Amino acid sequence: MAVLSEVTIARDLVRCKSVTPKDDGAIGVVHKYLKKLGFKCEIMEFQKKGTVKIKNLYAKIGNSKPNFCFAGHTDVVPAGDIKSWSVNPFGGAIKNNKIIGRGISDMKGAIACFIAACSKYLNTHGTPYGSISLLITGDEETVAINGTKPVIEKLNRRGEKIDFCLVGEPTNLNTLGEMIKIGRRGSMTGSLTVYGIQGHVAYPKESINPTTTLVKILNTIKSLKLDNGNKDFQPSNLEVVKISIDNTADNVIPAEAKATFNIRFNNKHTSNSLKKKLNKIFSTVCKNNKTRYAIKYYVSGDAFITNANSTVDMVKNVIKKHTKRNPVLSTSGGTSDARFIRKVAPCMEFGLTTKTIHQVDENAKITDLKKLKDIYTEILENYF
Repeated sequence: MAVLSEVTIARDLVRCKSVTPKDDGAIGVVHKYLKKLGFKCEIMEFQKKGTVKIKNLYAKIGNSKPNFCFAGHTDVVPAGDIKSWSVNPFGGAIKNNKIIGRGISDMKGAIACFIAACSKYLNTHGTPYGSISLLITGDEETVAINGTKPVIEKLNRRGEKIDFCLVGEPTNLNTLGEMIKIGRRGSMTGSLTVYGIQGHVAYPKESINPTTTLVKILNTIKSLKLDNGNKDFQPSNLEVVKISIDNTADNVIPAEAKATFNIRFNNKHTSNSLKKKLNKIFSTVCKNNKTRYAIKYYVSGDAFITNANSTVDMVKNVIKKHTKRNPVLSTSGGTSDARFIRKVAPCMEFGLTTKTIHQVDENAKITDLKKLKDIYTEILENYF
């Protein structure tokens, strides 16, 4: 069988307008190619109450251990102003030896390279002593509750084990081979409401202004020095992202004031330890100002790191061989679905470049796609 082309697959995927949470046939494209290679494919659909049903794919070839898994997502962010693009963002156009399209770097190009690498490996070596799997979700760019997380939970319940996972998120700032992600900081969002007593601004003694308390709280938590970081992680940081007061009158002291903040935290903390620290501040400030508060937390994931091992070293050496660069092992950046997978298997991330992701004219060099396919192929060869 002829080896599948990463460029052809990537263009097919870009042509699917899979703006999250819509699928638009993207999972079907992956399914079609993997089925052609002999993978046993299983579509898993999940839908939490009040959300859109999401289609996911778990595909596997081989039945023995170890199980090496490629993981990624087909959903993409919106294209934005279509008129600002030099080409149709969902046309799969090639221009100046680059594929231009929404999601090509984040991360349809990497998925195409997964499939092409599997094709090349199987064509040369046949079914491995072990198994190769792909976990592809359509729910990563939003709240990520109907995608990788429930797939992993379902696999766990039936005793399906993943021994190592490589996530194809774009990890290199400018040039292929710069960086491997071996961990991520945790992420927690807090939505805080402070309650006071509404009244006329001319008679402040008859009221309690919740904004006074809220400002004091925000000033306190923003000035917190959570830590100095460590050898694996940069310092944790807290950022206030929203402040709102639902008040249509200028002469009324409001009854409540709200704010939202997000913390990106390293492994010196857990989400629970941070909640305790923050709740103590909220309680103290509110008590001193005779107000009440309510807080809702959403934990996207706790901090994690994959410690150095023979597989991490092997992947690093393969990347160095093909790119002539010595990749940095990093935990920088935002969150990814590795936060769910790491609970069942060691994982790392390596994909294309981040230079144009989420931007107008997002693109990937065709030469980078070929190198990435070759890197993934050699990783499979060395792993098995």
